[in-house]
Amino acid sequence: MALVAGVDSSTQSCKIVIVDAGTGAEVRRGRASHPEGTEVDPSAWWDALLAAIEDGGGLHDVDGVSIAAQQHGMVLLGVDGQVLRPALLWNDTRSAGAASDLIDELGSEQIVRRTGSAPVASFTVTKVRWVRDAEPDVVPRIAAVALPHDWLTWRLRGFGPEGESPLGPVLEELTTDRSDASGTGYWNPATGDYDLDLFELALGRPAREAGSPVDAAPSAGAGARAVILPRILSAGASAGIVHASLAGPSGHRIVLGPGAGDNAGAALGLGARKGDVVVSLGTSGTVFAVAADPVLDGSGVVAGFADASGLFLPLVATLNAARALSSVAGLLGVDHDGFSALAHEADAGSGGVVLIPYFEGERTPNLPTANASFHNLTIASTTRENLARAAVEGMLCGLADALDAVRAAGVVPRNILLIGGAASNAAVQAVAAQVFDLPVRVPAPGEYVARGAAVQAAWVLNGFRPDWALDSLSDTPSDHRPLIRDQYRAAGAAVRY
Repeated sequence: MALVAGVDSSTQSCKIVIVDAGTGAEVRRGRASHPEGTEVDPSAWWDALLAAIEDGGGLHDVDGVSIAAQQHGMVLLGVDGQVLRPALLWNDTRSAGAASDLIDELGSEQIVRRTGSAPVASFTVTKVRWVRDAEPDVVPRIAAVALPHDWLTWRLRGFGPEGESPLGPVLEELTTDRSDASGTGYWNPATGDYDLDLFELALGRPAREAGSPVDAAPSAGAGARAVILPRILSAGASAGIVHASLAGPSGHRIVLGPGAGDNAGAALGLGARKGDVVVSLGTSGTVFAVAADPVLDGSGVVAGFADASGLFLPLVATLNAARALSSVAGLLGVDHDGFSALAHEADAGSGGVVLIPYFEGERTPNLPTANASFHNLTIASTTRENLARAAVEGMLCGLADALDAVRAAGVVPRNILLIGGAASNAAVQAVAAQVFDLPVRVPAPGEYVARGAAVQAAWVLNGFRPDWALDSLSDTPSDHRPLIRDQYRAAGAAVRY
């Protein structure tokens, strides 16, 4: 039995799952924590990866590994392979002004046409611009710009800072994949290549893809040193092999997959195909779909990312998801099960009660200073049951609006895959089938980002994408109740922000 390992290096922690490459059956897993903060020394990720591998029983019997990780971060490397400053994570918002500057300089429509997405603070391109303006002393020393999964894959191959790694700082060996490249804000979905002119506009220095000729940068004139960007690997391509010193006591050959961004990893782990829409209910919410063609949304609501299978992954993010439920549960003085029981007792539409769940402002729609609000409260409708169900309906209506944006961009969905912590709530499962006008499948809880990375490892090892079975908690046909969203729209229209 060949085994492969998938890694999820997320914002909070590093998880590894080791599975049977033929069936996808999990054999063991490991985990290690990451430090908190919106900027982190990447060495903490490396230490956590090694600790998670050890916690998961090591790599001594593993034949393939791949790493998925949080998207959009920025790892700046010098010529000696040293990290020049702590990595800025996706949730570091100090580059919001830089995003506005790029839009002012080029126009949102042109940027979307060139990259598939309007720049926001989470994207790498805006963080690169922020460094140019806020830390200009760092800019001349930048030899390469990488993403979290790029850097970890490079380290696992044995490359890294001079004196700290077996093979040293060979920056030309940096690799990435198209899913993570698509979240940088300087990758073109039409060509599959970096938009080097846009990168140079952001940093003020030319760039080239690793492995390309030294004079490949658009402005690399005499004496100009181009910044290296990781070589973009295709789906199923190998990034190399794990260095023997990291492969366990046997030092055997372990192939490395190309890696992926976290959402693309989750799509692979779920076995999502064209027409599948994933609705993720974490602290924030995301809606993403597998699409055959690039999606260009001039409004900037839908990010036109790529997936990890060779297709595309248009995505919409919201700020308010599961936390809306926990906030109302706290108000009602009940735990998870008690909240679900209350919501189950109310009818569809919650007796007219509507929750607009903007507890922390909102990203989609773009209302950063908005607040949450209950609507249509009367003596008769103000019951604990209606308040609980209204919280579930409000959260899901916000995500249904996100699905509408994905549809408007040209995606034709066929079903919903509902994942994340709140997806296990029985009330959420029942209401989802009434809010969304599509069948709703709730996969069994699992580490789907890490599992997607394991899919990549098996793909490289065996030469084809595996088709592992997906266990489900529930499969519910559509029970669409238009009343729920009609009430939600009316309440939203009545609010002045």
